Amino acid sequence: MTKRSSALAILVGSALLLGACTDGNAEAGKSEVDDVIKVVWYPNESGSDMTSSRDEIGEAIEQATGKEVEHQLTTDYAIAIETMVNNNADLAFMGAQGYIEAKNGNDAIEPLVVPTGESGTLDDAVYHSWLAVNADNQEEFMVDGEFSLDTLEQKKMSFVSNSSTSGFVIPSSTIINHFADKPGYEDLVAEDMMEGGPLFSQVLFGNSHQGSAVNLLNDSVEVASFCDTCAENYVEVTEGEANKVGSIYKVKDDATEPFNTVAGSEFALMDVIPVLNAPFVANLDVMGQEDYDTLKELFSSDEIANNEKIFVPEESGKPGLFFKSANKRFVSVEDDWFDAIRKLSK
Repeated sequence: MTKRSSALAILVGSALLLGACTDGNAEAGKSEVDDVIKVVWYPNESGSDMTSSRDEIGEAIEQATGKEVEHQLTTDYAIAIETMVNNNADLAFMGAQGYIEAKNGNDAIEPLVVPTGESGTLDDAVYHSWLAVNADNQEEFMVDGEFSLDTLEQKKMSFVSNSSTSGFVIPSSTIINHFADKPGYEDLVAEDMMEGGPLFSQVLFGNSHQGSAVNLLNDSVEVASFCDTCAENYVEVTEGEANKVGSIYKVKDDATEPFNTVAGSEFALMDVIPVLNAPFVANLDVMGQEDYDTLKELFSSDEIANNEKIFVPEESGKPGLFFKSANKRFVSVEDDWFDAIRKLSK
């Protein structure tokens, strides 16, 4: 793990125990509460293989509130964020960075719940940001037999979106910190990570975690950042252990779009970094306090935690937005829980 990985792990741990951006002065205006709850989804969760999970969540919301649910699928992080900021949606599932940007743009946006870790609490409510390379090329990224971020110089890089927590904010911060004391890179900033220049020879954005992974596997880039939870429906560990540096993953032969074009391809993890879990967030100007309270109680309930269409059993082999192991569930969360990510965004 790099210096930044260790630092972030400590920062995340502190946040768990204590348990850029759009214009903070944006005039979003007021919207009246109506009889429709609009749910906007990031590109990562907008695929057809996630339909059953989205629909089950929608049906649960309809039963609890008595209101119709409309799903809004997107192909761009910025669209989803601005939809919430501009009072055009009630609810969204978005990464911590997306929530922070949305909150900066519209103070009526509040976190609802986050999925926990196996403990069923916020203590282990993390997923993982990966830096991955093609398995056949992994030795190019090693120094003295170990993966090193030093090897990223003048490589072609893929991120997800500059609004992605685990697909940009966390990995770019890790890389900047690593190079901070190296001659010629002392002044690296996040904007330098968005294009070829001081460090990378070229930068692409996948617009989703799946898209960033495919950029690597179809040889458009040499290194890619994406997260474990957005890849787990499509890949399996063939060497090593899940979320361990040096482990090899293979795209399943029956993987759905967009991984169907790179079935059988293998990649290695050169860095693995813990990230605060992504929240469901609500726009109180649009949703209203009553429905917000109702949905917080609903999402935190045993009924949802035990719903196998929402928390899909890991051993089932079925795709899903969330997977059940041990005591995983949703729990309520407050704004200050995301301060660890907020500090990196400044």
